[in-house]
Amino acid sequence: MNGADLLCDTLLANDVDVCFANPGTSEMHFVAALDRKPQMRCVLGLFEGVVSGAADGYARMAKKPAATLLHLGPGLGNALANLHNAKRARTPMVNVVGDHARHHLQHDAPLTSDIESIARPMSHWVRRIGSPEGVGEDAGEAIAQARRQPGQISTLILPADCAWTDLPEGTQARKVAPLAAALTDSDHVKTVARHMAAARKAGKRVVLFMGPQAIEGEAAQVAGRIAQATGVQLMTPTAFRRMQRGQGAVDIARLPYVVDLGTKALADCAELILVGVNAPVAFFAYPGKASEIAPASCEVRRLSRNDEDALHALQALAEALGVPAHGASVGAAPSIDLSAPSNGKLTSAAVNRLVLKALPEGAIVVDESVTSGREIAQLNMGAAPHDWLSTTGGAIGQGIPTAVGASVACPTRQVVSMQADGSGMYTCQGLWTQAREKLKVLTIVYANDTYAILHGEMQAVGTQEPGDNARRMLDLDQPSLNWSQLAQAMGVPSRRVDTVEAFVDALKAGLAENGPFLIEARI
Repeated sequence: MNGADLLCDTLLANDVDVCFANPGTSEMHFVAALDRKPQMRCVLGLFEGVVSGAADGYARMAKKPAATLLHLGPGLGNALANLHNAKRARTPMVNVVGDHARHHLQHDAPLTSDIESIARPMSHWVRRIGSPEGVGEDAGEAIAQARRQPGQISTLILPADCAWTDLPEGTQARKVAPLAAALTDSDHVKTVARHMAAARKAGKRVVLFMGPQAIEGEAAQVAGRIAQATGVQLMTPTAFRRMQRGQGAVDIARLPYVVDLGTKALADCAELILVGVNAPVAFFAYPGKASEIAPASCEVRRLSRNDEDALHALQALAEALGVPAHGASVGAAPSIDLSAPSNGKLTSAAVNRLVLKALPEGAIVVDESVTSGREIAQLNMGAAPHDWLSTTGGAIGQGIPTAVGASVACPTRQVVSMQADGSGMYTCQGLWTQAREKLKVLTIVYANDTYAILHGEMQAVGTQEPGDNARRMLDLDQPSLNWSQLAQAMGVPSRRVDTVEAFVDALKAGLAENGPFLIEARI
């Protein structure tokens, strides 16, 4: 057994059994170790941003970390945008970054870099393995840190000689326990509950503003019972990692992205209660507009810190408010019209409604529709029950890789990737991985040949109407992209459509495909 074997064994002993990878020379001993461990599923990404984004999507659905394998500092650098998104989502992940052998670093070879400094901004925990004997201990700590609730990014740097050096016979993998989240003080919860009850008694609007742990699973059900019993409203940030939507789900409003709409959504809020999340702010600063979304008159109170157990905090809050521990957590299903035209020119509105209406129960929707799909948040409670995954840190190019990871985690479920064309080009290589792994992913590209969001931002910051030079930086024409041909070149069947009738036919075909399929929706 060498250090690479021990690292692989430690991952497997702690139920990390998927590795998304784009390796290089310094990682070849780890690749060889993976070859000796058939229990580990190895998924190749043609670009490191696909690797990190896929690990993010996997952990959101599997509720456990995957490993990534990246090549030195430049490989890690290529992964950083989606590591930023994963860090913002508090996604558990273990990055293994290969490096030169320790004795080789002094020679400053061309690929030598300061990996720690590259990793640190996008990681919660970073460590360089110092010796072959330390591989097991450091790997175990990386996994434990990644599993610290609500999830962390661990980056472990593996020098090549620590991977290839043989270890004493009988060396065993270390099994670690997840690091438990802190619990919110009960007296603090009671204080927050008193303020909430007083505000509601006075007829004031109270909003529970909830982070990633609070809107998932049992925590969302508890929040729903609190809302049912007290009349408080439930809301989450624009960017979230996973939420249950569709008929029968707890209706949690999504704060609008556009700053004016976000401000309007909280305009009359008297008490904003933070549950594992920071107070809402605008994505960007705009001339003459406030950065903070809540009004100055709003009292902002924190129920639980971001590193505290949100489920425990919500259960304690329910108890303090006298909310029954059991019972309905949702009210009457909202009446949502998903009807769409049956013919004519295809529009983004028609795409949104037709997809949601056809969505099979248990689907996973990965939403990087950006501008074209903004109304999905108002419509998807009318669809069949499904999971909704959004982009998180604002770095585009997350959608296609996240769909890869979600499908690896849940291979029998239909994944539907709602993808803007501009952001999709950042990580379009993920389509090849979908084809190679035969993943049941339907990708729907909103093909409008422009960065539509940036046209809106030009107006929001108060600049002039874009002229020729500006349009050359905002539009994706001359030539237009051909997503259908791109998909086919990567092994994914596709159709290019521009009418409602053709889109409906393509949608039926895509949902019937037992593997990847792409629809280029010309809108």
